Amino acid sequence: MRQPAGRTYLKALAVLVGVVLSVLLISSAFFRWNLGGEGPLLIPRFSLRKFVHDLPGHLPWLIPFMLLSASIIPARAAQWARTLSRPVPYRERYHLVAIGAFTHNALPGKLGDFIRSFLLARTQRIPFLQSLGSVAVCKLLEFAALMGLVAVSFLGPFGEKMADFAGPLRIAVGLCVGLVVAVVLLAHYALPLARALERKKRLPRVQHLLGHVSEGLGTARSFRGMAKALVFSIPPVLAPALAYGLALRGLGVRGGLFAGTVVLGAIALGQSLPGVPAGMGIYYFVTSWAARSLGAAPEDAAAFSTLTHLGTVLSQVGVGALSVRLRGIRIRDLRKGGSLAREAASHVAHEAVEPVHVPS
Repeated sequence: MRQPAGRTYLKALAVLVGVVLSVLLISSAFFRWNLGGEGPLLIPRFSLRKFVHDLPGHLPWLIPFMLLSASIIPARAAQWARTLSRPVPYRERYHLVAIGAFTHNALPGKLGDFIRSFLLARTQRIPFLQSLGSVAVCKLLEFAALMGLVAVSFLGPFGEKMADFAGPLRIAVGLCVGLVVAVVLLAHYALPLARALERKKRLPRVQHLLGHVSEGLGTARSFRGMAKALVFSIPPVLAPALAYGLALRGLGVRGGLFAGTVVLGAIALGQSLPGVPAGMGIYYFVTSWAARSLGAAPEDAAAFSTLTHLGTVLSQVGVGALSVRLRGIRIRDLRKGGSLAREAASHVAHEAVEPVHVPS
């Protein structure tokens, strides 16, 4: 089925805007924009030739960075068990998290969590919305754990300098608390609301949707369950925080281990929305700015952005590609708009009208 010409043009325009914005943001790591003064528009922050020549010297911190980045996948597989409505073998969870990481890093759209939720629904016969809800709780608890680690890092040697990040941190903490409250309320009241609609025989689609959402957010109904899931959410955050901290220390930033969580928090906030077309540009802008703010030289800050990006992509794509191959999944089915995404959208529509058991 052919798409309307107007929609095709809008997609092409969105891609073009995303590419241009990404190039502009990435350039900020290597150049200063001279918009109001005399002289050239772009002023190099350092010698690009020397930058390329010095890149191999960063291998001592790049290798442990990649190992820690790869360790996020098994840590998330362990965490996921705490938010699922019923047991799923660890091997299955590991492969699906790895495939999601591959999709997130190798393909456009940042649909990794969406794809792993759908694959779990298809292989374990768990309703897709329940699977997606369990992943949403995982991501929320990771965000909460990250905010906690960022707050702790302010007690380190960067206490005064990191005060510059206090404003964004307050916003992030407020957002985190609001999301936690919203999820807990939804988990507690989605089912009673579904029952009320069932008794009144009104809005059957909303009724069935609330039933599935209630199942997916089941962990949030129990303080003990949330606390246990939060503990398991620390390793997937601590691993990349240590990775970025080691990288900063490798650049000679004093107390860099404490600053890794701040960089990770800035990345998480900058790339929080799925489908943002300038994700790579945002990454380079945020990480280079954070490294310079923490005392790294401009050329080291650019190396930090470049090598941490490549290290993350190579490690998670490498680990994920093995799971993709072992599960016999075709790459074209993981692309944005591919068959898996279409099937997942179909499942959402189907579950919205499919009767769900609402306990009385």
